[in-house]
Amino acid sequence: MLVTDDKPTTLAAVLEKVHELGPTLRAAALEAERAGRHSDATIAALDATGAFDIASPAEFGGAELSVRDQLDVVTEVSSWDGSAGWTVWVAATMNWIPAGSGAKVVEEVYGPAWVGPRVAGSSHFPASRGRAKRVDGGWIISGGPWTFGSDALWAPYTNLGCIASDGDGRYLVGVEVPRDELRFLDDWQVAGMRATGSVSITLSADELFVPAHRVVDFRDVVAGTLDNGLAGSLWKAPSLGWAFSLMAGMSIGIARGALARFLERSAGRAIRGTTYKNQLEAPLTHLMLTEVHSKIRSATLMAEANAAETDRLGELAAAGTPASPEYLQHFSARVLAETAYAAKWCAEAIELLQRNSGSTAIMDFEHIQRAWRDARVVTLHGALNLEALSENYGRLMAGIEPHDFAGITTLNRSAASAARKAG
Repeated sequence: MLVTDDKPTTLAAVLEKVHELGPTLRAAALEAERAGRHSDATIAALDATGAFDIASPAEFGGAELSVRDQLDVVTEVSSWDGSAGWTVWVAATMNWIPAGSGAKVVEEVYGPAWVGPRVAGSSHFPASRGRAKRVDGGWIISGGPWTFGSDALWAPYTNLGCIASDGDGRYLVGVEVPRDELRFLDDWQVAGMRATGSVSITLSADELFVPAHRVVDFRDVVAGTLDNGLAGSLWKAPSLGWAFSLMAGMSIGIARGALARFLERSAGRAIRGTTYKNQLEAPLTHLMLTEVHSKIRSATLMAEANAAETDRLGELAAAGTPASPEYLQHFSARVLAETAYAAKWCAEAIELLQRNSGSTAIMDFEHIQRAWRDARVVTLHGALNLEALSENYGRLMAGIEPHDFAGITTLNRSAASAARKAG
């Protein structure tokens, strides 16, 4: 394993170390799938590449790369192992939650030394089974379980979504909880992304007291209204653009890795039912490869453009000249829809490669079958309902308001924040 004490802080250095680690990630993937989680050695090796620091605050020693640069890292990791790419994607994009929770939470999350992802998140939707009750000095948290806790097995904190009910009615709060106050369930038996260990989470007791600074109205988190003490424009970038540009990078990386593996294993391989002794010399292979390329390339161009625009919007906001709420709404809707299409196209590209790889490509040890399953899991993410996202963006294009729904993927964030302040 490539574990060292010196973590790189530039994009080129991180990419070089990830590329060197790549064959080790791929070799460890089968055992990690069977275990339902990455090994601690794999987490330490990824940490040593700097992959877990790409979106950590510069004030605390993090690389704080641009979203566009983060995209390249997520893509590279994913090309070797989809589950590792998912773990790095979560580690990068969950940083907006502590950053939106105020300076004291930022200090707690990023101040101490740590190997692995810094923060995880779970159940930030109104359907959350978590409950929060305000008391003197803080809150009492109860309920659960909280589901899909990606990175929670390795992070020092997990942010749990809870429903609070008080004078403001029912609303969502984000609760930062240390790992020693959580219990992780062994319930991650899934079709793909098996090594992410995205288990469900419960509290270590029936109720938990949480100090006031660790419980934040999620409307304040998404609006960035709390002072976090961080200077970079990354912390002003629209979180949907950040999270979903990088999510597309996961699909792109998985597809690129599958394509590389296909070219590697197809050299000299005969095609049954034909006279072709080398699959790479067959015209039907050439046609298929161009279609695969076009799907991956289309997804890549959209993701890169969305990541770059996310950075630009962050810089505008940091300069005190933010984009209009109307533009941000359109941008958010577009990023979600285009990420869903990127996931779809990349999954289709891998299916083409799988279908032309022969029966041995279904074996556990074969990377292509894992890529096929992992890519399909991305398309099934709760935030990537292709038809719903397409309708929402199409409504905006037609001059009609999108559906009004709550949760972390709410499109009209700025308008919702303004309305709450006015009230």
